[in-house]
Amino acid sequence: MDMNEIKEIFFQECEEQLAELESGLLKMNDGDRDPETVNAVFRAVHSIKGGAGAFGLDDLVAFAHVFETTLDCVRSNKLEPTQDVLKVMLKSADVLADLTNAARDGGSVDESRSRGLVKELEALANGELPTPSAAVEAPAAKPAPVAAPVAAAPTPKPTDDSGFQPIPFSFDDFGGDEEDGSDLPAYEITFKPRSDLYSKGNDATLLLRDLSRLGEMSVYCNMDELPGLDELDPEAAYFYWNVTLKTDKGEDAIRTVFEFAEWDCDLQISAVEEKAAAAETEELPMIPVPFDLSILDDGATGAPAEQPKSDVAAAVAAAETASNVTQMAAAAARVEKKESAAAAAASAAAAAQNNAAAGAGQTIRVDLDRVDRLINLVGELVINQAMLSQSVIENDTTGTSSINMGLEELQQLTREIQDSVMAIRAQPVKPVFQRMSRIVREIADMTGKTIRLITEGENTEVDKTVIDKLAEPLTHMIRNAVDHGIETPEKRAANGKNVEGTVRLTAKHRSGRILIELADDGAGINREKVKQKAIANELIPADANLTDEEIDNLIFLPGFSTADKISDISGRGVGMDVVKRSIQALGGRINITSRPGQGSVFTMSLPLTLAVLDGMVVTVAGQTLVVPLTAIVETLQPEASAIHSFGASHRLISIRNSFCPLVDVGRILNFRATQANPVEGVALLVESEGGGQRALMVDAIQGQRQVVIKSLEANYTHVPGIAAATILGDGRVALILDVDAVVGASRGQALKPEMSLAAAG
Repeated sequence: MDMNEIKEIFFQECEEQLAELESGLLKMNDGDRDPETVNAVFRAVHSIKGGAGAFGLDDLVAFAHVFETTLDCVRSNKLEPTQDVLKVMLKSADVLADLTNAARDGGSVDESRSRGLVKELEALANGELPTPSAAVEAPAAKPAPVAAPVAAAPTPKPTDDSGFQPIPFSFDDFGGDEEDGSDLPAYEITFKPRSDLYSKGNDATLLLRDLSRLGEMSVYCNMDELPGLDELDPEAAYFYWNVTLKTDKGEDAIRTVFEFAEWDCDLQISAVEEKAAAAETEELPMIPVPFDLSILDDGATGAPAEQPKSDVAAAVAAAETASNVTQMAAAAARVEKKESAAAAAASAAAAAQNNAAAGAGQTIRVDLDRVDRLINLVGELVINQAMLSQSVIENDTTGTSSINMGLEELQQLTREIQDSVMAIRAQPVKPVFQRMSRIVREIADMTGKTIRLITEGENTEVDKTVIDKLAEPLTHMIRNAVDHGIETPEKRAANGKNVEGTVRLTAKHRSGRILIELADDGAGINREKVKQKAIANELIPADANLTDEEIDNLIFLPGFSTADKISDISGRGVGMDVVKRSIQALGGRINITSRPGQGSVFTMSLPLTLAVLDGMVVTVAGQTLVVPLTAIVETLQPEASAIHSFGASHRLISIRNSFCPLVDVGRILNFRATQANPVEGVALLVESEGGGQRALMVDAIQGQRQVVIKSLEANYTHVPGIAAATILGDGRVALILDVDAVVGASRGQALKPEMSLAAAG
């Protein structure tokens, strides 16, 4: 594996960490104060910073370091995560994502925005509100150091030419066990970092903090090797630590803390007797210095106003500042393996460790092209299995031969393989939904509105191809809802509404499809304004008599916009047009429900997969069609007494004391010029989004089978009323019916002759 492949893996992991970061911040913004949520947010930024350092991405490292420092203040309860604080952090998460994308794609980032957020983060870390006068711009490649707190103690006297005395650090009030550790095994640890440890982004203070969580610990920082200022190498490592640790976790747990730093430091661990450890500790005069290893304290720990001279604090801060970069994989793996190792050591049973390791889920990364090829091959397997079955049926009339039994087993295996392969492609919509949070924040800031995004059903799974194509239409719809749907805070207050607008994004499964709803509690669609704007743009005639639904759908016309002027957000009339075309390209439909003064709901109905479907093969006017099985409620043979005429050309069918419109599929698609006799055919009761139930009349049903979807647009062009095509078992091409389009055409707007199948043929 070359460096480019490793770098690509790093950016893929960055996407996961950024998603984890935004998800955690949104939970905190909703009031979640679970320490694990805060820790997950901190680990995400720390991991990105580490991996960026390994590839020399200095801008990304510098920003992540400041962000990480502020998050650690939240984690150590020095900074209250209020709404204002989290607003800064959410913006910082956006900039972190921009820096990551710029590092991957070679783009640029708004430096003024990133510098401004650095100042705000530094101010928050110092316990102050960020003010322009107090903000100091941090160098791009050098994170701002944070001073180490020092409690009241005798000023250390110099003992060498450098003017520094080695200072032992006490962990009595940080991270240690509250219980008496006199009976616990003791270990002497010498930890001497090399410069490589810091160049890779590892942090000595974080390692010591993690070590302190294993038990009762005291640490002694040795500065004997620190040279004079004129001989100081800023990239060298001069400090090392002597640690006495009392813990029942064992030596393995200690080594796990240093697992991914062991190659970049000199590490010695030895078990000592309790009395020997105590004697060695007594030989060294301990000067207690509270040392907060959650990236050092900011002085808010109740330390007296008069503190010792800051030479020691400056030296420790310099050591912390030197840690700029680390390998992401090492950092992430260290966190995960450290936690699992600590839990396993606490159990004190090797068998339990093995069981825990065996029970952990494992994943691998596979190139998407390989999965696509596998799906295509499975599709061909389904077609060949159908063709083989068709050949046997045509040549074997007994129905009891061993060949038939083998074919049935082959059909079951093929179905299981297909289901398994499709499960590989299925992914939750969560990444796309999370991306919308940033768009809401940005548009809300640009428009001066206060808006809250609520997401539901984020774990709803759908085919990867559908997910990839959802981002663009959802982005346009979110922008439309925020800019046009939600009123300004002043208007909302005047109308008795909460000044904070709400946008709700929901995903759920229904009848073999995925429904995505985008709802807002804004002003709804101003139908009179929409109609007048469409007339002014000559999109409809001035005397057009349109229903409310038809007026609502005018916003999907190319070039239509109700914006009074063109802005960075809207006004060019391309947003909703893109939405409709994108949804139709996925074989889906979009509907609008709007109530003036109460808001609007946009509902998108999409197929779960673009690869295969279960369908009913039917015959219409000599043509073979496939009707998606998920749309069919039931099939029935109409009787003459159940058929009723309605108007000049419409007919109804009576089904269990209710009437349902009867739709002649052959007539709608221009397969025949006159309507067929319903009694001579079969009715398929279907249910479409927004159109209710309809009875589709076909000539005959050939059977039910699984078919592979082949794009008609990729090989020909879009045909209204037809969603796609497939290959049948006898090698013939069959068209897959677009049920929603046929139902829509039956409601009074027939397919245009020039776009019909007859014209296409």
